[in-house]
Amino acid sequence: MGNLIIQLISGAVGGNIAGGLFKKISLGTLWNSVAGIVGGGIGGQLLGLLGISTGSGGMDIGSIVGNIAGGGVGGGVLLAIVGLIKKAMSK
Repeated sequence: MGNLIIQLISGAVGGNIAGGLFKKISLGTLWNSVAGIVGGGIGGQLLGLLGISTGSGGMDIGSIVGNIAGGGVGGGVLLAIVGLIKKAMSK
């Protein structure tokens, strides 16, 4: 359960960082966070299923860093996808 919480929080942070870096796809702070949370959960779980996540799944430092990386990247990627779809639909 702790790993999932770390992934969700880092996903929200990753979504907001991606929104800050790419203003054209930003959805605003709230929706950047929501997309990041969903993406962080999905990204962290996918990395775990693929066996890419570091650590043994416990709460050691390697696992925490792996969860932060997976969640952050997943959050940023999902925000980028949603932002690009929203931008394409608004044209």
